[in-house]
Amino acid sequence: MNLHTKRRLKAGVALLCSATMTFALATPYSFADEKETLENKTSDLQSQLAGINQDLLKISDEISDTQMRVTIVNSEILRSEDELTISQQNEDQQYENMKSRIKYMYENGNSNMLELLFSAESMSDFLNKADFIQNISQYDRDMLSELQNIHADIENQKMALQNQQASLNNLENELQQQQAALQQKADETSTDLAQFQAQLQQIREQEAAKAAAEAAAKAQQEAAAKAQQQAQASANASSSGNTTSSNTTNNSGSANSGSSNSGSSNSGNNTSGGSTNNSGSSANKSDLDLLAAIIQCEAYQNYDSLLAVATVIMNRVYDSRFPNSISGVVYAAGQFEPAFSGRLEYVLNAGPTSLSYQVAQDAINGARLAEVADCYYFLYAGTGHSGINIGGNVFFPSW
Repeated sequence: MNLHTKRRLKAGVALLCSATMTFALATPYSFADEKETLENKTSDLQSQLAGINQDLLKISDEISDTQMRVTIVNSEILRSEDELTISQQNEDQQYENMKSRIKYMYENGNSNMLELLFSAESMSDFLNKADFIQNISQYDRDMLSELQNIHADIENQKMALQNQQASLNNLENELQQQQAALQQKADETSTDLAQFQAQLQQIREQEAAKAAAEAAAKAQQEAAAKAQQQAQASANASSSGNTTSSNTTNNSGSANSGSSNSGSSNSGNNTSGGSTNNSGSSANKSDLDLLAAIIQCEAYQNYDSLLAVATVIMNRVYDSRFPNSISGVVYAAGQFEPAFSGRLEYVLNAGPTSLSYQVAQDAINGARLAEVADCYYFLYAGTGHSGINIGGNVFFPSW
């Protein structure tokens, strides 16, 4: 190899090194920094989206619970309206009866009353008949007053339920608005997350391309250096007087050294996405009082109607989806209207009837009404809800 050839080879190696340095200097952009930034943003957005989805699930459950409470209150409003109708009819009938008696007395004058009084055989009989005449009038007044009080109580109860209904409807509307806002936020976060993921993927692809280019440049540089070494060795051998055959094959082919692919680690993107029980139960006196009072509030005073309600309550006590005590079931939020309207407290203070106590004790001891043995809910039958009608309530297994 002559001097001119060696100079050209050195110049080529220098040019290759210069090109490699130029490529490195022309790409000062740090893929690692932006990759780390995008990965952090992606992780933050994934955490935010997971939190939003949890909030959406919670609000969805609250909406379902509120809707169930609205249904229960609506059921009791219907019951109150029907009871008001019956009360008004009884009041009207009592008033008509009283008018008829007054009319009879007026049309027949006082002669009949006097005849009745003077027909007395003794002073005691006279006083009894006088009391009888007075009691007829007093009875009418008392009955009418009692019916009017009942009517007023039902009216007050209906108004309280209507206020509760309005409050629950407002709560449902507020929850639905919160749900809509959260859903919008979830959609926006998902959009941002998708954009950052796309940018992150692009950075990874650019990083991989850069690594491949650097590996190729390194391989070329190593091949050129090896070729220079071989040329230098050949020139040294020629200058020392060693004779070489012109037919000798020059095996200075370049060695392909394996490139170290430092491809980026692609971290995965985390997307947030009864049976009848006859075993009995140990209950203290307060549990017995409470069960007797609540079934008296919710059912007519006959054995099967009371036991049907008691069956639902005891079914819940033995089911893991509900509180495992009578008080826990009865006072669960929004489940039994008498518990939050004050009617239950009134019956507890006045004392449940002996029949209510009997049915409550039987239920605690394991008695169940077979027709509703698999039921966990009931509503006033006037709602038209499908199920088994027992004593004006309709029973069903689930909502």
